[in-house]
This record gives sequence, C-alpha cells and structure tokens, in this order.
Amino acid sequence: MVDIVKRMGWSYVSIIYEESNYGIKAFEELEELLSRHNICIAVKEKLVKDSGVAEEIAYDNIVQKLLTKPRARGAIIFGSDQEVREVMRAVRRNNATGAFSWIGSDGWSARNLVSDGNEPEVEGTLSVQPQANPVKGFEEYFLNLTVENNQRNPWFVEFWEDHFQCRYPGSSSTPYNNYNRTCTTNERLSKDTDFEDQLQFVSDAVMAFAYALRDMHRDLCGGRPSLCDAMKPTKGADLLKYLRKVQFQGLSGDHFRFDVNGDGPARYNIIHFKQSEAGLYHWVKVGEYYEGELRLNMSEVQFKLLHPKPPESVCSLPCERGQAKKYVEGESCCWHCFNCSTYQIRHPLDETQCLTCQLGTLPDATKQFCQTIPEVYLRHESAWAIGAMAFSATGILVTLFVVGVFVRHNDTPIVRASGRELSYILLAGILMCYAVTFALVLKPTNIVCAIQRFSVGFCFTVVYAALLTKTNRIARIFKAGKQSAKRPSFISPKSQLVICSFLIFIQILINGVWMVISPSHAMYHHPTREDNLLVCDSYIDASYMIAFFYPIVLIVICTVYAVLTRKIPEAFNESKHIGFTMYTTCVIWLAFVPLYFGTGNHVPLRLTSMSVTISLSASVTVACLFSPKLYIILIRPERNVRQSMMPPRYGNMHRTAGTGPSSMMAAAVVTAATCAQEEKIQKHITPTNTEHSTKSKQLCEMATQTITITNILTNLDSIAYSQIPYADQCVPNNNHQEQQPLSHETTSEAEVVANNNKINQLQHGNPSILAHATSATTTVATAATSGTPPAASSATVIAVNSPVTSPPPLHALSNHVMLQQHVAQQNCSSNVSTTSGSNMLPSNEISKTQFATTNL
Repeated sequence: MVDIVKRMGWSYVSIIYEESNYGIKAFEELEELLSRHNICIAVKEKLVKDSGVAEEIAYDNIVQKLLTKPRARGAIIFGSDQEVREVMRAVRRNNATGAFSWIGSDGWSARNLVSDGNEPEVEGTLSVQPQANPVKGFEEYFLNLTVENNQRNPWFVEFWEDHFQCRYPGSSSTPYNNYNRTCTTNERLSKDTDFEDQLQFVSDAVMAFAYALRDMHRDLCGGRPSLCDAMKPTKGADLLKYLRKVQFQGLSGDHFRFDVNGDGPARYNIIHFKQSEAGLYHWVKVGEYYEGELRLNMSEVQFKLLHPKPPESVCSLPCERGQAKKYVEGESCCWHCFNCSTYQIRHPLDETQCLTCQLGTLPDATKQFCQTIPEVYLRHESAWAIGAMAFSATGILVTLFVVGVFVRHNDTPIVRASGRELSYILLAGILMCYAVTFALVLKPTNIVCAIQRFSVGFCFTVVYAALLTKTNRIARIFKAGKQSAKRPSFISPKSQLVICSFLIFIQILINGVWMVISPSHAMYHHPTREDNLLVCDSYIDASYMIAFFYPIVLIVICTVYAVLTRKIPEAFNESKHIGFTMYTTCVIWLAFVPLYFGTGNHVPLRLTSMSVTISLSASVTVACLFSPKLYIILIRPERNVRQSMMPPRYGNMHRTAGTGPSSMMAAAVVTAATCAQEEKIQKHITPTNTEHSTKSKQLCEMATQTITITNILTNLDSIAYSQIPYADQCVPNNNHQEQQPLSHETTSEAEVVANNNKINQLQHGNPSILAHATSATTTVATAATSGTPPAASSATVIAVNSPVTSPPPLHALSNHVMLQQHVAQQNCSSNVSTTSGSNMLPSNEISKTQFATTNL
C-alpha cells in the first residue's frame, strides 16, 4: 500500500483504521513506513468495530475531519466491508463525492457490499487483495453440502437461509431470518455461487500446521503412532519453531514458506474500481505485488472517467529552483516557499536554508549550484595589452638607437660633456621603464607579482637617481664658485657613480625589507559580487605607494634642483632640459593618480594606464634630454666641437662686432688713440710734472694694456678651449698656487689688480690667473713707456707667457679687461679737467673724444 502511494506521487495522506487488532497493527506499521518515505499523515481516525453500534454521526464526523485537509486527497482505509460501506454513505451525505481517492486493504477489496449503491464514492479506489489460486476439489465439495450433511458448522444454516432467502424449518430465530417463505430442504447450491478468493490462504494455513506437527512428532516421538509423552501437552513455543521452518506445495499448487518476519509469501493483486463506460462500474486487476516488487499498469488506472491522471495529494507543492522551504508549525509536510536572494542557492543538504555563494562564484541559471566567475586579468592578447606593449616596444627601439649613437660617438665633445657614465645609467633606467610593461601584462602569479612590485619602483629610481646626481653636481659647482675659490668635492665621474649607486641601493633596500615583511602573492579580488579579478596583492590597496614613495622623493628633489639651476649660463643648458623633464613628469603623474584610483574595478584599464604612464615618463626623458644631443651628433656634426660647449660670450671673443666684450675693446682702442694724440701735443710744449700730467700718463698706459691683452686673448682662446675639463674629467684644484707680487709703480694700479682678484675669485676661483695677468700688464707697460709699437709688445708678451702649462680661463681674462677699462673711464672722467698751454686741447673735448663710442 505504501508503494502504491509512492507511485501516485502522494506525500500527504489520511488514514482511517478499524479499532481492532487488525486495524491498529496495520496503522502502526503504516505510520512507520510512511514516515520512512517522507509521507505525512494529515488525518488519523478510528472506525468503530461493529457498524451496528456506531451511529451515522460518527461516520459524518470522520468525513468532516477529512475535509479539513483538502490537499490530502489520498486516504488509506484499513477496515472490514461493513464499516467501509458506512464511510462511503457518509461521504455522499456530506457532498464529498469525488473529493478523495481511496487505497483499500484486503478487508474490503472487491467487496460488493461496499461498492453496491456507492459506485460514485468508491470510483477510483485502488485496493490490495491477496493473490490466491483455486483450491483443487473445494468447489465440488462445497456445492454438495447441505444443512443435513453439514451439521458440524453451526453457521451453515444462517448461510443457507441468507443464500435462498427462506426460513429453514426448525432453525433458531435471529434478527436476520425474518423470512415469510419456508425452505423446502430440497434447495441445492449451484455453480453460480460466489466463493471467497482467499480459500488458498485457509488451505495453506491448515497445511502449515499439519507439516509443523508432523515434523515435531517425528523429532520428539521418533515416528511412533499417536502422541508420545514429549508432546503431552504440545508446547506452543516448540511448535512455532517448526512452523517457521515449514516449506511445502499447497493444494493450489503454489509454493509456501514463511519469511524472516514470520509472514507468508507477499503475493497480492492490485484491484481497481473504475467506470469503463458512463454508469458502468466494475473491479479490474491493474497490477500485482510479488515478494517486494510492485507491478502496476498505470495505463489501466482511471480515477475518474476520461481522467487518467491521478489527483494530487500533497500539502505543499515542491518549491521551485532557487526557493527554500519554511515549514508550517506542527506540519512536517506543509511549508511555504520563499525565494533565495540573488547570490544564494538552496542549501543542498538543508532545503529550509539558502546558501550564499562564496566570493568569486555566482548561482547558475537554475540556482542549484554556485559556479565560478571567469577570472579577469590583463591578457596579453587583449587590445589594452597590445597597445601598451606596442608603445613600450617602440620606446625600447628608440632607446637602443640612442645607446648605439652614444656608443658610436663615445669620445665626441657633446657625449663627454653630458657625463657618459650617468648617461648610460639613465638610458638603462629608461629601458627598464619600457620593459616593465611586459611584466604588467603577464598573468599574475607569486613570482610575477614579486617582479612587478620590485621593477615598478626600481626603474624610476635608476632614472631619477641619475638625474638627481647630475642636477646636484651642477648646482654644487656654481654655488661653490660664488662662495669660494675651492673646487667642490665629489664631482669626479667616479664620485658621481658612487652617489648614483647609493641612491639606487636605497630603493633596493626598501624593496628587500618590504618583500620580507609582506611577500608578494597573487590573489582574487572582488570589488563587487560579480567581479573575480586575478591581481597581485599590492593592487587592492595603496601599498604600491611603498614602491613609488622613494622615486617620488627623488622626483621632487630633482624638480627643486631644476628650479634652482634654471638661471645657470646657457652652456650648461642641460639643467634646463632636466628641469623641463621634471616639470612634464610631475604633470604626467598628477594626471595618472586619479585615473589609477578611479579604475579600481577595471583591471585592464588600470594596468594599461600604469604601464603607459611609466612608458610616457621614459619617453619624456628621452625626448627632453637626448634629442638635442642626437640633433647635434647626427644633423649638425659641425657643432660637435669643444667651442660650442662653452658659453656664447666666451666663444664670441674673437668676433669684432657685438655688444659684449668686443664693443668694450673698441672703446678701449678709442681711448688709446686719444692718449697718443695727447702725447704728440706734449712734445711741442714745455713738460711739467703736474698731477694732471701724471694721471693722464697712467690712463694712457692702461688703455695700451687693454689692447695688448686683447691680442693675448685672441692667441690663447684656442689653447684655453682645449684645456677646460669635461663633465667626465677630474678637475685639479689650483688653490695651492700662490699669487705673484704686483709690480705696478703706483697705488692706483695695485687697487685695480686687487679688484681683478676679487672678481676672479667670486666667479671661477682661479687665483693663478692673477699672476699671469699681472706679468702681462707689467711687460706691456714697460713696452709702452719705451715707445715699442703695440704689435711688438704683443709678440713679446706671447713669448713670455707661452711656456705656462695652465693657461688662464678666458672668462677671467675678459673680466680683468673689463675692470681695467672701467677704472680708466673713472680716472679720465674725474681728473682730465684742465688745459696746460695754448696748444692743449680742452679737457672736456678730450673726454668726449675718448668716450664717444664707449658703451659700458
């Protein structure tokens, strides 16, 4: 019966059982089996054993209780035919016909007493009936029985009266034999008489006892006739042991034995009461149950006419996918379904709970399983990665081209002037900046993340450590030149390499400590429930700033130095290029910061922006620092000479036109010419030893010195250019040289030389030039006094100074000339004010003639 309920798909049924040993035992067994198969009992009601005792109201109450659970359409009835008949009548009285589908026990299966007159109420019933075959010889024996020859059966006379509807003569009066007709005693049973189908079981039961007694008698009595003392009396426990062991073939021809539970063979027919045609009902066999196996022909089952589908008998319909159950209090088979949330599925082990999918997983379309979200990372075949790698590859080719040009022209002035060692370090850092892109597009692993973490900050450190070393050297040189004559320390190439290496080592130390404290590793990042980003751990927070912090400090310091050295002479214009590089770099990274933190959920865009920014910073460095040098090396090689490395004012000293020292020299020539004219006038007048004449003589001597020094500069500039050190050469310190004593005769000349010393010391710190300039001045003065022509004087000076091993820098000589010229102007304007005879020119005219073309 439980298997039939399962086949119908019912999970919520009611049970009505007879209040007898048969019914109570059946209910207890049913309750256990139904619970084992998760089938709930909606209503449990008892039937009164004797239908004649119970009133109709008792059966009506049972039906009304059944109606309180309308979803329990299936009902199992364990009872006899008389009680079940009354239940069917109560169903009709309560207008519940068709509300229930019955599963009947063998106590009323196929009983006409139940179905006759209650066909609509019984329709659709599936009942079990023990499978029995006819007992051989029983029909012949039974049909020959009469009241006269069957006196041993006291109930046979009642059967005779009921079957023939007459009162048998001499029978006792009963409530059921009030017949008007008297039996003739000649009535005989015909073949139309209905027999019980369970006769085989009666026969098998009798045969089982017979075989058990035989086996017991054989064992206890040794096969002797009659009972022996061992069987007097026969013990039931001993007989039960023999009953359990019996095996025989019954009178019906079927094999009989008891199973381990003491039950006979489980062989049942499934009988179905249905309406084959309108108004035509009958019981039909639709299946069988044979020793634990149900064989049911569902095509023959029809609960209502033309409705083969069985009715639903469930308290609650199964929840849909993605829904969980909430049981009704007190009902184990009744629940309400509720939807699990977007990111939940129904728990696979507990259908009353929803299970939230882990991060990185989402429910499938049926919300039965959590499936993994495809991992997202910057794939090398994506457009973002291809664009970034193309940009970096182009930068690498350009950088390698620059390296090749520098190696090819390694000993040219422009390469040496830029500092070869630091330039190669800078180019190596730029190459690493471009190469970082290829590390960023790899699939994140622990090793790849460690490479990314180290390289991102290290490449910038190499670049800006080299730039900082350059700008620091330039700033220290010019700052020291303004404060003292002592050459700054640590400006040689080896010193620069040591400083740059130290700055780079700091970044290596920072990365090493960081790796030890927090090793880099790949991980899954979930900014939202739909995201599953495969990233490095440094990606999800601001820890990348640890790698960028030190390079940012270098950038800031480089930028500060670029501002401080922006007014350095044009010959050192690499500082201006460095400044422009730093300004552009700051703008790039200020634009990158909001883009980086604003694209946290877009891995390809974020990593691409980082790689492009790094490559762009490297490109700016290449364009600003190396493109001017490449222009001179490749396009204007004639400018790749030492003179073009010097400041313009030094290189233009040999020119005759301009507003610088050349124009000042022209004024000096005019002053000398005026003094020569005055000397000719003095030959025609009486000489006087006045103060005026003495100062005029000094003025003329100084003008002549100026012209002579100009000739010195013209002959020495080529030698001086070749001896000024490059940025990659060690500059000797000349502070140990002593100044030569001055040999001027007058106090005025000594003051002029002292001023020269001050200017030279403040600008370039080369005191040795003062000795050479003083010697030249003394020689020129002697030549002028003795009347030697200027050309000869110049030649003499050159001959005197040519053995000097360290010629004076041109800028020191130029400043000396300008200062001498300035002193001459002051002396002339303050002292030439009177005339000395009728043939003398007016003092104001002489002054005008002397300085008419002077442009100071």
